[in-house]
Amino acid sequence: MSAAPGPVDAQTVLRSVPLFSSLSKSQIRTMATTAKERSYRDGDTIVKQGEKGIGFYLILGGRARVEKAGQKLADLGPGQFFGEMALLDELPRTADVKAQGAVKCLVLSPWEFWAAVGNEPEVLRTLLKETVRRLRSGAAGLSE
Repeated sequence: MSAAPGPVDAQTVLRSVPLFSSLSKSQIRTMATTAKERSYRDGDTIVKQGEKGIGFYLILGGRARVEKAGQKLADLGPGQFFGEMALLDELPRTADVKAQGAVKCLVLSPWEFWAAVGNEPEVLRTLLKETVRRLRSGAAGLSE
């Protein structure tokens, strides 16, 4: 079994996410301090299709696979994310995401996200554009 991914600066990683590109340093810092780091072992299910979606996941280290009905939709690595639709609603997840080796994620709940960026219309616009882009590209499973 491989070791867990090493430490990563959450603020640096959050700043690299296109969804958060319009945020101030203060807002990024707020999100970084309120988000929770979670570690997963090889084969762990990070999110399960059909479960209530209550978080946005940003991969800090390792790799994860997005699957729907046992079919691979995508492989994700550091700096990539899933669950952005859960920031807008709390509907059931549309796919499984499973750890491929040791994985570390930064998990942000909707209430933490909106507390940090609730007064920033550009963030909402960017979030919606990214969600629509993924839906149009047929990668809806990446959103959950």
